[in-house]
Amino acid sequence: MQTPASDFPDLQTLTAGLTTVLGDNGFTDQITILGRRSNIHASTFPSEIVRCRLADGRNLRLFCKYEAGRTHRVYGHRGDISYEALIYRSVLGPSKVTTPRFYGEYADVGTGGKWLVLDYVEKSVRVSKTPEPGAMRLASRWIAQFHAANELPPSKVPVGSLKRYDDKYYLGWVRRTLLFARNLRGSFPWLPILCERFEELVVPLLLEWPVTVTHGEYYPRNILYSRGTIYPVDWESAAVAIGEIDLASLTEEWPAKTARQCEDEYRRTRWPEGSPADFERVMGAARLYLLFRWLGDRPEWTTEADESFKRLRSTGEQWGLI
Repeated sequence: MQTPASDFPDLQTLTAGLTTVLGDNGFTDQITILGRRSNIHASTFPSEIVRCRLADGRNLRLFCKYEAGRTHRVYGHRGDISYEALIYRSVLGPSKVTTPRFYGEYADVGTGGKWLVLDYVEKSVRVSKTPEPGAMRLASRWIAQFHAANELPPSKVPVGSLKRYDDKYYLGWVRRTLLFARNLRGSFPWLPILCERFEELVVPLLLEWPVTVTHGEYYPRNILYSRGTIYPVDWESAAVAIGEIDLASLTEEWPAKTARQCEDEYRRTRWPEGSPADFERVMGAARLYLLFRWLGDRPEWTTEADESFKRLRSTGEQWGLI
């Protein structure tokens, strides 16, 4: 669906805003907008690619995401534009990882709506679309390095106001799934039993395992690949949780061979001296959480998710929970 033009700032407002943001990065003169096009991959927040010329004649392409009066904080899972800016400023910047350059956050003078301004990654394609056979393993390596660098001991307070998954968070998705599936109990009589055992056996494991900063939705569609380099984007769902959730997101719905290659790459990279003995069990817990996460997102998704319920039952049986 095409994004309404009203969700984007007019040319004068865009020029003034980008001049301010770039000025904070040392580009002190007025810029000229040469062109702009809507981002066809935009989801919750409208975004566009803006081509501009600096005073010294150089051209620059920027990726601009706009709040535009929208929000998508389903059960506290996602953040807003300011939250994503916090991640770029306080986590990704200090980590020195390969992500699009963060130029800054801007508040529209007229509407108060926030903008996120990033460098546009040239000649990039989403990992889910690239023909490059090694891209998925590179994505596994990237997130493993990021998790290793940002692992948090239990006593350490996470950066700023970073969300942290706790028992209330995990159980909320289970209870929402049960609620939304209340008219489907005849088709899935095993669901209440699985939910009860998830609470008893799986949640404690999710809480006891070492945590790190996670992307939160590390799906191939949120990972750019350009010239052999990985650039994860869309950090609205970043949180402190077990890193295996990101790996489960990356490999969800991919062939078993690809998933195993990604898991092996992740383990070698994050734990060069050998991965923890319970890794497979924690991966199962992460996969169960993801299934509940999406089944509990909104009622219309739950009632049309036969395949997700099949995978939920299969994973629960593998765990010995049903």
